[in-house]
Amino acid sequence: MISQSVAERVLNAAGETGGDFAELYMENGCSSRVSMRGGVVENAAYSESCGAGVRVLKGTRQVYAYTAETSEEALIATARAAAAALDGVGEGREIAFAATAYGATAQIPTGSVKNDRRIALLRDGTNAAKAVSSEIVQVSAQIQDSHKDVFICNSNGVWATDKRPSARYYISVAASDGTEMQTGGEGPGRGMGFETFDQFDVAAISEAAARRAVTMLHAPECPAGAVPVVIDGGFGGVIFHEACGHSLEATAVSKGNSEFCGMLGKPIAAPCVTAIDDGTIPGAWGSIGCDDEGTPSARRVLIENGILCSYMMDLLGSRRMGLPVTGNSRRQDYSFAPTSRMTNTYIAAGSDDEEAMIRTMGDGLFAKAMGGGSVNPLTGEFNFSVSEGYWGEKRRDSHTGPRCHAGGQRLGDPDEDRPCRPRDVDGAGRLRIDVRQRPHQRRTAAHPRQSADGRR
Repeated sequence: MISQSVAERVLNAAGETGGDFAELYMENGCSSRVSMRGGVVENAAYSESCGAGVRVLKGTRQVYAYTAETSEEALIATARAAAAALDGVGEGREIAFAATAYGATAQIPTGSVKNDRRIALLRDGTNAAKAVSSEIVQVSAQIQDSHKDVFICNSNGVWATDKRPSARYYISVAASDGTEMQTGGEGPGRGMGFETFDQFDVAAISEAAARRAVTMLHAPECPAGAVPVVIDGGFGGVIFHEACGHSLEATAVSKGNSEFCGMLGKPIAAPCVTAIDDGTIPGAWGSIGCDDEGTPSARRVLIENGILCSYMMDLLGSRRMGLPVTGNSRRQDYSFAPTSRMTNTYIAAGSDDEEAMIRTMGDGLFAKAMGGGSVNPLTGEFNFSVSEGYWGEKRRDSHTGPRCHAGGQRLGDPDEDRPCRPRDVDGAGRLRIDVRQRPHQRRTAAHPRQSADGRR
Protein backbone atom coordinates (compact mmCIF):
# COMPACT_ATOMS: atom_id res chain seq x y z
CA MET A 1 0.00 0.00 0.00
CA ILE A 2 2.93 2.34 0.70
CA SER A 3 6.70 2.15 0.29
CA GLN A 4 8.99 1.08 3.11
CA SER A 5 10.65 4.49 3.14
CA VAL A 6 7.30 6.23 3.70
CA ALA A 7 6.36 3.73 6.39
CA GLU A 8 9.65 4.35 8.18
CA ARG A 9 9.05 8.11 8.19
CA VAL A 10 5.53 7.62 9.58
CA LEU A 11 6.73 5.32 12.36
CA ASN A 12 9.58 7.63 13.30
CA ALA A 13 7.12 10.54 13.49
CA ALA A 14 4.98 8.44 15.85
CA GLY A 15 8.02 7.87 18.07
CA GLU A 16 9.14 11.50 18.26
CA THR A 17 7.95 11.91 21.86
CA GLY A 18 9.56 8.82 23.32
CA GLY A 19 7.17 6.00 22.57
CA ASP A 20 8.92 2.62 22.63
CA PHE A 21 6.71 1.07 19.93
CA ALA A 22 4.95 2.49 16.88
CA GLU A 23 2.58 0.77 14.49
CA LEU A 24 0.81 1.69 11.24
CA TYR A 25 -2.33 -0.18 10.18
CA MET A 26 -4.03 0.38 6.81
CA GLU A 27 -7.07 -1.22 5.20
CA ASN A 28 -8.87 -1.02 1.89
CA GLY A 29 -12.16 -2.86 1.51
CA CYS A 30 -15.37 -3.20 -0.44
CA SER A 31 -18.70 -4.76 0.44
CA SER A 32 -21.92 -5.67 -1.39
CA ARG A 33 -25.26 -6.28 0.29
CA VAL A 34 -28.63 -7.14 -1.22
CA SER A 35 -31.71 -7.77 0.91
CA MET A 36 -35.14 -9.09 -0.01
CA ARG A 37 -38.38 -9.05 1.94
CA GLY A 38 -41.45 -10.95 0.80
CA GLY A 39 -39.86 -11.73 -2.54
CA VAL A 40 -39.19 -8.05 -3.31
CA VAL A 41 -35.72 -6.50 -3.33
CA GLU A 42 -35.68 -4.10 -0.41
CA ASN A 43 -32.14 -2.78 -0.55
CA ALA A 44 -29.01 -3.10 -2.68
CA ALA A 45 -25.82 -1.39 -1.61
CA TYR A 46 -22.15 -1.35 -2.48
CA SER A 47 -19.60 0.42 -0.32
CA GLU A 48 -15.86 0.98 -0.21
CA SER A 49 -13.74 1.94 2.76
CA CYS A 50 -10.16 3.04 3.11
CA GLY A 51 -8.20 4.40 6.03
CA ALA A 52 -5.30 4.07 8.42
CA GLY A 53 -4.52 4.11 12.12
CA VAL A 54 -1.33 4.86 14.00
CA ARG A 55 -0.66 3.47 17.45
CA VAL A 56 2.05 4.43 19.90
CA LEU A 57 2.93 2.48 23.05
CA LYS A 58 5.06 3.52 25.97
CA GLY A 59 5.13 0.66 28.40
CA THR A 60 1.47 -0.17 28.92
CA ARG A 61 0.24 3.26 27.89
CA GLN A 62 -1.44 3.30 24.48
CA VAL A 63 -2.37 6.17 22.17
CA TYR A 64 -4.27 5.73 18.90
CA ALA A 65 -5.12 8.11 16.07
CA TYR A 66 -6.72 7.41 12.70
CA THR A 67 -7.45 9.03 9.35
CA ALA A 68 -9.44 8.32 6.20
CA GLU A 69 -6.72 10.03 4.12
CA THR A 70 -3.74 7.81 3.28
CA SER A 71 -1.31 10.23 1.67
CA GLU A 72 2.17 10.48 3.21
CA GLU A 73 1.38 13.91 4.62
CA ALA A 74 -1.86 12.70 6.25
CA LEU A 75 -0.20 9.63 7.73
CA ILE A 76 2.66 11.65 9.23
CA ALA A 77 0.18 14.18 10.64
CA THR A 78 -1.81 11.34 12.20
CA ALA A 79 1.37 9.83 13.64
CA ARG A 80 2.32 13.15 15.23
CA ALA A 81 -1.19 13.56 16.62
CA ALA A 82 -0.77 10.23 18.41
CA ALA A 83 2.73 11.12 19.57
CA ALA A 84 1.53 14.44 21.01
CA ALA A 85 -0.24 12.58 23.82
CA LEU A 86 3.12 11.46 25.23
CA ASP A 87 5.88 13.53 26.83
CA GLY A 88 9.47 12.80 25.93
CA VAL A 89 11.99 12.81 23.16
CA GLY A 90 12.49 9.99 20.69
CA GLU A 91 15.22 9.23 18.20
CA GLY A 92 14.61 8.43 14.57
CA ARG A 93 16.13 5.17 13.35
CA GLU A 94 16.30 2.87 10.40
CA ILE A 95 13.85 -0.04 10.51
CA ALA A 96 14.67 -3.36 8.87
CA PHE A 97 11.31 -4.63 7.66
CA ALA A 98 10.68 -8.34 7.06
CA ALA A 99 7.83 -8.54 4.53
CA THR A 100 5.29 -11.38 4.72
CA ALA A 101 2.18 -11.75 2.57
CA TYR A 102 -0.81 -13.76 3.89
CA GLY A 103 -4.17 -14.75 2.48
CA ALA A 104 -5.30 -15.78 -0.97
CA THR A 105 -7.29 -13.97 -3.62
CA ALA A 106 -10.94 -15.04 -3.77
CA GLN A 107 -11.86 -17.22 -6.74
CA ILE A 108 -14.88 -14.98 -7.36
CA PRO A 109 -14.15 -11.49 -5.91
CA THR A 110 -17.13 -9.52 -4.64
CA GLY A 111 -16.55 -6.72 -7.14
CA SER A 112 -16.88 -9.10 -10.09
CA VAL A 113 -20.41 -10.28 -9.23
CA LYS A 114 -23.49 -8.57 -10.64
CA ASN A 115 -26.50 -8.15 -8.40
CA ASP A 116 -28.74 -10.30 -10.59
CA ARG A 117 -26.81 -13.35 -9.28
CA ARG A 118 -27.44 -12.30 -5.69
CA ILE A 119 -31.11 -11.60 -6.39
CA ALA A 120 -31.58 -15.01 -8.04
CA LEU A 121 -30.16 -16.76 -4.96
CA LEU A 122 -32.35 -14.71 -2.63
CA ARG A 123 -35.42 -15.52 -4.68
CA ASP A 124 -34.58 -19.24 -4.60
CA GLY A 125 -34.25 -19.09 -0.82
CA THR A 126 -37.45 -17.11 -0.38
CA ASN A 127 -39.49 -19.47 -2.54
CA ALA A 128 -38.09 -22.54 -0.75
CA ALA A 129 -39.02 -21.09 2.65
CA LYS A 130 -42.55 -20.15 1.58
CA ALA A 131 -43.16 -23.65 0.23
CA VAL A 132 -42.62 -25.27 3.64
CA SER A 133 -46.00 -24.32 5.12
CA SER A 134 -49.06 -22.18 4.56
CA GLU A 135 -48.31 -20.70 7.99
CA ILE A 136 -45.23 -18.88 6.64
CA VAL A 137 -46.24 -15.22 6.51
CA GLN A 138 -42.96 -13.39 5.97
CA VAL A 139 -39.50 -14.17 4.60
CA SER A 140 -36.54 -11.79 4.81
CA ALA A 141 -33.24 -12.77 3.23
CA GLN A 142 -29.90 -11.09 2.66
CA ILE A 143 -26.60 -11.81 0.94
CA GLN A 144 -23.53 -9.92 2.05
CA ASP A 145 -20.08 -10.45 0.57
CA SER A 146 -16.96 -8.40 1.06
CA HIS A 147 -13.22 -8.23 0.65
CA LYS A 148 -10.65 -6.43 2.78
CA ASP A 149 -6.91 -5.94 2.21
CA VAL A 150 -5.01 -5.09 5.37
CA PHE A 151 -1.45 -3.92 5.89
CA ILE A 152 0.45 -3.71 9.17
CA CYS A 153 3.98 -2.48 9.83
CA ASN A 154 5.68 -1.52 13.07
CA SER A 155 8.91 -0.30 14.58
CA ASN A 156 9.97 -3.86 15.37
CA GLY A 157 10.23 -4.61 11.64
CA VAL A 158 6.88 -6.32 11.02
CA TRP A 159 5.62 -5.81 7.46
CA ALA A 160 2.53 -7.93 6.83
CA THR A 161 -0.33 -7.95 4.34
CA ASP A 162 -3.46 -10.12 4.46
CA LYS A 163 -6.36 -10.70 2.06
CA ARG A 164 -9.70 -11.32 3.78
CA PRO A 165 -12.72 -12.25 1.67
CA SER A 166 -16.02 -13.19 3.30
CA ALA A 167 -19.56 -14.09 2.25
CA ARG A 168 -22.72 -14.77 4.21
CA TYR A 169 -26.34 -15.69 3.64
CA TYR A 170 -28.97 -14.62 6.19
CA ILE A 171 -32.59 -15.66 6.27
CA SER A 172 -35.33 -14.97 8.80
CA VAL A 173 -38.72 -16.65 8.41
CA ALA A 174 -41.89 -15.78 10.33
CA ALA A 175 -44.77 -18.21 10.86
CA SER A 176 -48.17 -17.28 12.26
CA ASP A 177 -51.41 -19.04 13.20
CA GLY A 178 -53.29 -15.73 13.15
CA THR A 179 -52.78 -14.87 16.81
CA GLU A 180 -49.14 -15.62 17.51
CA MET A 181 -45.93 -15.33 15.52
CA GLN A 182 -42.62 -17.16 15.81
CA THR A 183 -39.44 -16.90 13.75
CA GLY A 184 -36.68 -19.17 12.57
CA GLY A 185 -33.39 -18.08 11.12
CA GLU A 186 -30.09 -19.21 9.65
CA GLY A 187 -26.94 -17.25 8.84
CA PRO A 188 -24.08 -19.41 7.54
CA GLY A 189 -20.92 -17.72 6.30
CA ARG A 190 -17.44 -18.49 5.01
CA GLY A 191 -14.12 -16.69 4.83
CA MET A 192 -14.17 -16.97 1.04
CA GLY A 193 -15.35 -15.01 -1.98
CA PHE A 194 -18.64 -15.42 -3.82
CA GLU A 195 -17.63 -19.02 -4.55
CA THR A 196 -19.11 -19.60 -1.08
CA PHE A 197 -22.49 -19.94 -2.77
CA ASP A 198 -21.24 -22.84 -4.86
CA GLN A 199 -20.92 -24.68 -1.53
CA PHE A 200 -24.19 -23.53 0.06
CA ASP A 201 -27.57 -25.07 -0.72
CA VAL A 202 -29.55 -21.88 -0.25
CA ALA A 203 -32.89 -23.66 -0.67
CA ALA A 204 -32.09 -26.25 2.01
CA ILE A 205 -30.86 -23.56 4.42
CA SER A 206 -34.05 -21.57 3.89
CA GLU A 207 -36.27 -24.63 4.37
CA ALA A 208 -34.54 -25.36 7.68
CA ALA A 209 -35.25 -21.82 8.90
CA ALA A 210 -38.90 -22.11 7.84
CA ARG A 211 -39.36 -25.47 9.55
CA ARG A 212 -37.91 -24.00 12.74
CA ALA A 213 -40.42 -21.13 12.64
CA VAL A 214 -43.34 -23.54 12.22
CA THR A 215 -42.01 -25.85 14.92
CA MET A 216 -41.67 -23.00 17.39
CA LEU A 217 -45.17 -21.75 16.57
CA HIS A 218 -46.68 -24.97 17.90
CA ALA A 219 -44.20 -25.54 20.73
CA PRO A 220 -45.26 -25.74 24.38
CA GLU A 221 -43.62 -23.70 27.09
CA CYS A 222 -40.30 -25.01 28.39
CA PRO A 223 -40.03 -26.34 31.96
CA ALA A 224 -37.54 -24.39 34.07
CA GLY A 225 -34.78 -25.63 36.34
CA ALA A 226 -31.22 -26.91 36.48
CA VAL A 227 -31.24 -29.88 34.09
CA PRO A 228 -28.89 -31.73 31.72
CA VAL A 229 -28.62 -30.00 28.36
CA VAL A 230 -27.39 -31.80 25.23
CA ILE A 231 -26.12 -29.33 22.64
CA ASP A 232 -26.25 -30.48 19.03
CA GLY A 233 -23.15 -30.66 16.87
CA GLY A 234 -21.92 -27.41 15.37
CA PHE A 235 -22.89 -25.32 18.40
CA GLY A 236 -20.06 -26.27 20.76
CA GLY A 237 -18.29 -23.08 19.71
CA VAL A 238 -21.33 -21.05 20.76
CA ILE A 239 -21.37 -22.43 24.28
CA PHE A 240 -17.59 -22.09 24.59
CA HIS A 241 -17.74 -18.55 23.21
CA GLU A 242 -20.25 -17.50 25.86
CA ALA A 243 -19.15 -19.73 28.74
CA CYS A 244 -15.51 -18.73 28.84
CA GLY A 245 -14.16 -17.49 25.49
CA HIS A 246 -14.41 -13.78 26.26
CA SER A 247 -13.16 -14.42 29.77
CA LEU A 248 -9.92 -15.83 28.30
CA GLU A 249 -9.20 -12.74 26.19
CA ALA A 250 -6.40 -10.53 27.46
CA THR A 251 -8.74 -7.55 27.18
CA ALA A 252 -10.51 -8.87 30.28
CA VAL A 253 -7.77 -10.90 31.96
CA SER A 254 -5.05 -8.23 31.86
CA LYS A 255 -7.31 -5.78 33.72
CA GLY A 256 -8.38 -8.27 36.38
CA ASN A 257 -11.88 -8.44 34.91
CA SER A 258 -12.06 -12.21 34.44
CA GLU A 259 -12.78 -15.10 36.75
CA PHE A 260 -9.83 -16.86 35.09
CA CYS A 261 -7.17 -14.39 36.24
CA GLY A 262 -4.18 -16.28 37.64
CA MET A 263 -5.63 -19.66 36.67
CA LEU A 264 -3.03 -20.86 34.12
CA GLY A 265 -2.24 -24.49 34.81
CA LYS A 266 -5.28 -24.94 37.02
CA PRO A 267 -8.57 -26.77 36.40
CA ILE A 268 -11.35 -24.48 35.18
CA ALA A 269 -13.64 -27.03 33.49
CA ALA A 270 -14.56 -30.70 33.68
CA PRO A 271 -11.71 -33.09 32.74
CA CYS A 272 -13.38 -34.08 29.46
CA VAL A 273 -13.31 -30.50 28.11
CA THR A 274 -10.65 -29.49 25.58
CA ALA A 275 -11.28 -26.11 23.95
CA ILE A 276 -9.41 -24.75 20.95
CA ASP A 277 -9.10 -21.41 19.15
CA ASP A 278 -7.89 -21.89 15.57
CA GLY A 279 -7.58 -19.08 13.05
CA THR A 280 -5.94 -21.31 10.42
CA ILE A 281 -8.95 -23.42 9.31
CA PRO A 282 -9.20 -22.91 5.52
CA GLY A 283 -12.29 -20.95 4.52
CA ALA A 284 -13.72 -20.69 8.04
CA TRP A 285 -15.52 -17.47 8.98
CA GLY A 286 -12.99 -16.43 11.64
CA SER A 287 -9.82 -17.51 9.83
CA ILE A 288 -7.07 -15.01 9.10
CA GLY A 289 -3.55 -15.19 7.70
CA CYS A 290 -2.25 -12.82 10.35
CA ASP A 291 -3.97 -10.86 13.07
CA ASP A 292 -4.37 -7.08 13.10
CA GLU A 293 -0.91 -6.63 14.64
CA GLY A 294 0.78 -8.75 11.96
CA THR A 295 1.23 -11.85 14.13
CA PRO A 296 0.68 -15.09 12.16
CA SER A 297 -2.57 -16.87 12.92
CA ALA A 298 -2.29 -20.14 14.84
CA ARG A 299 -4.12 -23.09 16.35
CA ARG A 300 -4.03 -22.78 20.11
CA VAL A 301 -5.31 -25.14 22.79
CA LEU A 302 -6.85 -22.93 25.47
CA ILE A 303 -8.19 -25.64 27.77
CA GLU A 304 -6.87 -29.21 27.73
CA ASN A 305 -8.65 -31.89 29.75
CA GLY A 306 -10.15 -29.14 31.91
CA ILE A 307 -6.81 -27.38 32.59
CA LEU A 308 -6.32 -23.77 31.48
CA CYS A 309 -3.33 -23.74 29.10
CA SER A 310 -3.40 -20.32 27.46
CA TYR A 311 -5.06 -16.95 27.22
CA MET A 312 -5.68 -15.10 23.94
CA MET A 313 -3.15 -12.27 23.81
CA ASP A 314 -2.70 -9.07 21.86
CA LEU A 315 0.40 -6.88 22.24
CA LEU A 316 -0.94 -4.56 24.94
CA GLY A 317 -2.25 -7.51 26.94
CA SER A 318 1.11 -9.20 26.47
CA ARG A 319 2.89 -6.22 27.98
CA ARG A 320 0.50 -6.08 30.91
CA MET A 321 0.74 -9.79 31.66
CA GLY A 322 4.25 -10.71 30.54
CA LEU A 323 2.97 -13.45 28.21
CA PRO A 324 3.63 -13.90 24.46
CA VAL A 325 1.20 -12.73 21.79
CA THR A 326 -0.97 -15.46 20.28
CA GLY A 327 -2.28 -14.06 16.98
CA ASN A 328 -5.64 -12.97 18.45
CA SER A 329 -5.53 -9.22 17.87
CA ARG A 330 -8.50 -7.73 16.02
CA ARG A 331 -9.93 -4.33 15.11
CA GLN A 332 -13.48 -3.42 14.21
CA ASP A 333 -11.93 -1.30 11.44
CA TYR A 334 -9.09 1.17 10.98
CA SER A 335 -10.68 3.67 13.35
CA PHE A 336 -10.24 1.33 16.32
CA ALA A 337 -7.11 0.27 18.19
CA PRO A 338 -6.67 -3.51 18.27
CA THR A 339 -7.78 -5.73 21.12
CA SER A 340 -7.77 -9.47 21.83
CA ARG A 341 -10.54 -11.56 20.28
CA MET A 342 -11.33 -15.15 19.35
CA THR A 343 -11.00 -16.53 15.81
CA ASN A 344 -12.70 -19.95 15.32
CA THR A 345 -13.47 -21.64 18.63
CA TYR A 346 -14.66 -25.20 19.18
CA ILE A 347 -14.71 -28.08 21.64
CA ALA A 348 -12.45 -30.97 20.58
CA ALA A 349 -13.85 -34.43 19.98
CA GLY A 350 -14.08 -36.75 22.98
CA SER A 351 -14.97 -40.38 23.66
CA ASP A 352 -18.69 -40.30 24.53
CA ASP A 353 -21.52 -41.71 22.42
CA GLU A 354 -24.00 -39.08 21.24
CA GLU A 355 -27.08 -41.29 21.40
CA ALA A 356 -26.13 -42.50 24.88
CA MET A 357 -25.94 -38.91 26.11
CA ILE A 358 -29.52 -38.29 25.07
CA ARG A 359 -30.81 -41.71 26.14
CA THR A 360 -29.45 -41.34 29.66
CA MET A 361 -30.18 -37.68 30.38
CA GLY A 362 -33.78 -38.20 31.55
CA ASP A 363 -35.60 -34.91 31.96
CA GLY A 364 -33.49 -32.42 30.11
CA LEU A 365 -33.14 -30.23 27.04
CA PHE A 366 -31.77 -31.15 23.63
CA ALA A 367 -30.68 -27.82 22.12
CA LYS A 368 -30.79 -28.41 18.39
CA ALA A 369 -30.08 -24.80 17.47
CA MET A 370 -28.82 -21.88 19.50
CA GLY A 371 -28.93 -18.15 19.02
CA GLY A 372 -26.92 -15.35 20.58
CA GLY A 373 -25.86 -14.97 24.16
CA SER A 374 -23.83 -12.95 26.62
CA VAL A 375 -21.35 -13.42 29.45
CA ASN A 376 -20.13 -11.55 32.49
CA PRO A 377 -16.35 -12.15 32.26
CA LEU A 378 -15.85 -11.21 35.90
CA THR A 379 -18.11 -13.96 37.24
CA GLY A 380 -18.22 -16.37 34.30
CA GLU A 381 -22.02 -16.40 34.30
CA PHE A 382 -23.31 -16.88 30.77
CA ASN A 383 -26.61 -17.29 28.96
CA PHE A 384 -27.70 -18.11 25.44
CA SER A 385 -31.00 -18.44 23.63
CA VAL A 386 -32.25 -21.78 22.34
CA SER A 387 -33.89 -21.16 18.97
CA GLU A 388 -34.98 -24.79 18.61
CA GLY A 389 -35.04 -27.35 21.41
CA TYR A 390 -36.61 -30.63 22.45
CA TRP A 391 -37.52 -31.79 25.94
CA GLY A 392 -36.72 -35.26 27.20
CA GLU A 393 -34.68 -38.21 26.06
CA LYS A 394 -36.80 -38.99 22.98
CA ARG A 395 -35.46 -35.90 21.30
CA ARG A 396 -37.14 -35.43 17.89
CA ASP A 397 -39.95 -37.89 18.68
CA SER A 398 -41.09 -35.96 21.74
CA HIS A 399 -42.98 -32.70 21.87
CA THR A 400 -40.87 -29.94 20.47
CA GLY A 401 -39.50 -26.48 20.80
CA PRO A 402 -39.22 -25.09 24.31
CA ARG A 403 -39.02 -21.34 24.05
CA CYS A 404 -36.21 -20.75 26.50
CA HIS A 405 -32.90 -19.31 27.54
CA ALA A 406 -30.19 -21.40 29.12
CA GLY A 407 -27.40 -20.22 31.36
CA GLY A 408 -24.69 -21.40 33.71
CA GLN A 409 -21.12 -20.91 34.81
CA ARG A 410 -18.03 -22.49 33.23
CA LEU A 411 -17.94 -25.56 30.99
CA GLY A 412 -18.82 -28.03 33.71
CA ASP A 413 -17.59 -27.77 37.27
CA PRO A 414 -14.53 -29.97 37.95
CA ASP A 415 -16.14 -31.09 41.20
CA GLU A 416 -19.65 -31.85 39.92
CA ASP A 417 -21.30 -34.42 37.67
CA ARG A 418 -19.24 -35.29 34.62
CA PRO A 419 -20.25 -33.63 31.34
CA CYS A 420 -19.95 -35.58 28.09
CA ARG A 421 -18.04 -34.90 24.89
CA PRO A 422 -18.78 -36.73 21.59
CA ARG A 423 -16.39 -38.87 19.59
CA ASP A 424 -16.97 -36.63 16.57
CA VAL A 425 -16.03 -32.95 16.83
CA ASP A 426 -19.35 -32.16 15.08
CA GLY A 427 -21.37 -34.31 17.49
CA ALA A 428 -23.45 -33.30 20.47
CA GLY A 429 -22.18 -32.63 23.99
CA ARG A 430 -23.85 -32.70 27.40
CA LEU A 431 -23.55 -30.57 30.50
CA ARG A 432 -25.78 -29.34 33.32
CA ILE A 433 -27.26 -25.89 32.74
CA ASP A 434 -29.96 -23.74 34.28
CA VAL A 435 -32.90 -23.52 31.85
CA ARG A 436 -35.24 -20.55 32.09
CA GLN A 437 -38.44 -19.74 30.27
CA ARG A 438 -38.33 -17.02 27.70
CA PRO A 439 -40.99 -14.39 28.45
CA HIS A 440 -44.08 -15.40 26.48
CA GLN A 441 -45.15 -12.78 23.97
CA ARG A 442 -47.95 -12.94 21.46
CA ARG A 443 -47.40 -11.14 18.20
CA THR A 444 -49.67 -10.54 15.26
CA ALA A 445 -48.70 -10.94 11.63
CA ALA A 446 -48.55 -7.16 11.31
CA HIS A 447 -45.61 -7.00 13.75
CA PRO A 448 -42.97 -9.55 12.75
CA ARG A 449 -39.84 -9.96 14.81
CA GLN A 450 -36.57 -8.48 13.67
CA SER A 451 -35.58 -9.82 10.26
CA ALA A 452 -32.21 -10.93 9.00
CA ASP A 453 -31.55 -7.31 7.96
CA GLY A 454 -31.00 -6.37 11.59
CA ARG A 455 -28.73 -9.19 12.58
CA ARG A 456 -25.15 -8.59 13.59
